[in-house]
Amino acid sequence: MCAPITTGRDLASCLIANVPMIDLLSAELTRAGFQLVENSEAGSRTLMIPIDTWIELGALLMLGRNTKSARLCDSDGAILAWKGADEPERCEEELRTEAGCFPIVYPWDLLRMNEEVVALMDETVLLGEVSPKATVSGSVRLAPGSRILPGSVIEGPVIIGAGAQIGPNALIRGATSIGANCYIGHGAEVKNSLIYPNTYISRQCYVGDSIIGSHVTLGAGTMTENHRHDGRNHVSMIRGKEVDTGRTKLGATIGDGVHTGVNTSINAAAKIGVARTTKPGTYVDKDML
Repeated sequence: MCAPITTGRDLASCLIANVPMIDLLSAELTRAGFQLVENSEAGSRTLMIPIDTWIELGALLMLGRNTKSARLCDSDGAILAWKGADEPERCEEELRTEAGCFPIVYPWDLLRMNEEVVALMDETVLLGEVSPKATVSGSVRLAPGSRILPGSVIEGPVIIGAGAQIGPNALIRGATSIGANCYIGHGAEVKNSLIYPNTYISRQCYVGDSIIGSHVTLGAGTMTENHRHDGRNHVSMIRGKEVDTGRTKLGATIGDGVHTGVNTSINAAAKIGVARTTKPGTYVDKDML
């Protein structure tokens, strides 16, 4: 249900902070002292963690200390992890956690996970080229070969991949990840978004609270709306049903290979499917899947 981001790629390959989700979770668990094993090697003490779960270390340790077979659930009852049984439903006990854990079910869950991971950055590492006429503040990670051109403003936490070019006069802010070889053009603004590699965001675009796939081209002046006038949560259509996203700010979810015409406006929470196109001046008021 994370389409169109998962159209053509599995969930484990989806990028969070420019890293495939499976690699990110594996690295975090290994750094915390866990040993990763194959399913065939699992025993009674093995913690089973679905790939579609963002789980805090403290909650996982609580499960690990439990002496009986148990499943760990969030406050809504969604299963996060389990131990001591082949299936979570067969566990003897159920533990609940109020920690910031959640399953990845919808596209905006990927955005939330990216927000949380990027927000954990506590240092600036600038391995690319930054113009002396650009401004960089907060925690920013700039990969080798990337360029920040004059007049651009980067307000961390922000991650920018190798070979990316920002500006001139662009604004990047909020918990934003921009993939390798992306281009953010003159006067464009990207806020609190997840941008996959090899995407071209032309001049004078606005991308807010959005997920943009790879090899996307946003024509000049393309705008994503991200806020309802009444201040209520956004609602998204998933498999023909309205789903409350729980977010008051949510932009577009755009699949790989999309190309928008100049001055395209995209309604909040709208989704555009893989390789779809829009004509200049189009208003996308509903999903294009």
